[in-house]
Amino acid sequence: MEAIEIARRLAGLGDAEEARNAYNLAIHQGAGPAEVLEAAVYILRSGGDYKVSYTHLCRLYNQGHFQQQILPILVEAFYEPNVQELQNRYERNCRLLKKYPYLFRKDFLPFDELPVCFFPYDDDGYLPFYPDRQRFGDYINFKNPVVSRNFFHDLEKPILADDVYSQYELEYLNDNVRRSEDVGRENHLYLHYADWASFCAHLQCLDFHRLLKDEKMVFLIGGEIERYPIDFKAEYGVDYSRFPLKPVGIREVNRLIWHTQLSYHNGGDFFNEVFDAHPNLLVLPSVLMDSIVQDVADYEARLNSAQSVRQAQERFAEWGNPKRIEELYRLKGRTSKDIIAAVYLENPTATAGLDRASRIVPAVFVQPHFTKMPAGLEINTEKGCAMLNMPTYEEIKNSPLLLGFKYIKTFSPMRRFTTSHGASVRFMYQSALQAERKEGEDPTAPKTIVNDAISERIFNRSFMADPEDRLFKDSVVVRFEDGKLNPKATFTALAAFLDLPYTESMTECTEGGKETYTPGNARGFDPETVYRTYDEFVNDDERYFIEYFLRDAYEYYGYGFHYYDGAPMDEARAKELIQGFTTINSYMRRTWGKVFDLVEATLENETLEWEKKPLRDEMLENYMKACDENRLKNTRILLKGLRFVSKSGQPLRMIKRLEPDPALLERPLYH
Repeated sequence: MEAIEIARRLAGLGDAEEARNAYNLAIHQGAGPAEVLEAAVYILRSGGDYKVSYTHLCRLYNQGHFQQQILPILVEAFYEPNVQELQNRYERNCRLLKKYPYLFRKDFLPFDELPVCFFPYDDDGYLPFYPDRQRFGDYINFKNPVVSRNFFHDLEKPILADDVYSQYELEYLNDNVRRSEDVGRENHLYLHYADWASFCAHLQCLDFHRLLKDEKMVFLIGGEIERYPIDFKAEYGVDYSRFPLKPVGIREVNRLIWHTQLSYHNGGDFFNEVFDAHPNLLVLPSVLMDSIVQDVADYEARLNSAQSVRQAQERFAEWGNPKRIEELYRLKGRTSKDIIAAVYLENPTATAGLDRASRIVPAVFVQPHFTKMPAGLEINTEKGCAMLNMPTYEEIKNSPLLLGFKYIKTFSPMRRFTTSHGASVRFMYQSALQAERKEGEDPTAPKTIVNDAISERIFNRSFMADPEDRLFKDSVVVRFEDGKLNPKATFTALAAFLDLPYTESMTECTEGGKETYTPGNARGFDPETVYRTYDEFVNDDERYFIEYFLRDAYEYYGYGFHYYDGAPMDEARAKELIQGFTTINSYMRRTWGKVFDLVEATLENETLEWEKKPLRDEMLENYMKACDENRLKNTRILLKGLRFVSKSGQPLRMIKRLEPDPALLERPLYH
């Protein structure tokens, strides 16, 4: 018996839940248009998931099936219950705009003549319906927190943007373009809309109440574009050049560029150096997350305990700007974000290249750094999924320091995983040697070890994100190799994504506006580190293993396989590879051996040296054996091809890759 017949029988018996399940199955088994209509209507009217019905009814309508029957159903269920709210919003916007001096057209259409009807779909968005075309459009969320274009690519003239119908982007522009009175020149935000009727239609969904208060916006409809830019002195008698330049206020700063530490040795310092001294950024080198949290807590305590402005200024005398301290002290409802903004505004390194007369408010550019980035997977074999367990990410994700910013852009540098791994092992071993030298001076100094970096590497899926995660709503992955080999093409594209102008400062690698060099790194844009293989710190079996278990990322981000040959993997082959982890194991043995020396030295039982040696070796061998057993256990799990999910159970998706501007490529793309 077919699913549709089972569904009908269950519906007839009054078993609504089972009938809905059967109707759902029928839809997914390729039922015809009539059966899909029947299923969608039953699911809707019996209290099932309305989105299933909504989606399939709109699809049928757009395909030309049963339009006379479907439209009344959708109107009754979704449009009529919400139309009064839409009309009220439209009329409120019309009243505001009729009084607004910089909208030069006032012949708003009657509500029932608007060319688009917006059918609410969920709490966030709508499905537009075009009566003239008899078609539903794609889902629109006007508050989707994504800046979709490079509004600020050219700051020589006032900002001009075409057909901006996103509430989020309108607020973003309004909040980040400074007032003409504050920068001492004409700096209105010009919004050009090609079609008056379409502009009117969107007033059902947008809210201009807050946006019009500062009178920053100038609306140009159709051919009025010829008026851009308006000479306000000639037309309105306002000479903005008479206004003094006003310093950027703490609460003007509302935009964050989060440069993530995807994993160790991905070229993060290189990206910091490129963005250093950008005229529209407040930039500091990598800062330890713990230090940021501690410093903010310290500043907050100092402010809260101050009994007056003068006392606060005394406690922050090192800042050298009493006016900024007064501004921060007097803020009502002061937040961690306010403190961060003030710290960056007053830091000479962060402001090294700042254009204080810029048309736009600078963004805070921050890369929280972690000394340890443990990564693991919590496995649910019953559901066939794995959940990324990365405490550092959870700390960032829930940090009020970052989430306090209203506008967030995120980018993550990525480097070929085997190269990044080799560089990480080198760094860990060099750190261990430094610790040994310190131990010679101070026996109580902490020891540094080389850990099982391969296991951490294959478990680190931080290039995947939950699409609903606020910090990754507007994010890209940028390949380190592209930045080194095609810097102009890559950083032009990255600046566009981050909504910044590509500037002269981005053609140099600096820190605090001065040339910088970190020993061990290639200087500036020198591509030397692209081709380093770190053979002393990683062998071919280890590389093969990494490439296989990260093969989806290799393929998605355009890295060709150098070691994995495409052969199938089973437990026997994985075990053979693990037995070949001689390079990482040698560094683990060297550094962990020192730890077990220390353990042995603390034993109260004083025995002869030759009796101690076997105990120390036994502990080391047991540790290495446990590592191999853990590697093999994890391999068995990963060989099942698990799906990766967030802590909320949502499937993780690859963060999109930034594509360099093809017109500016100087070398072929790296593979």
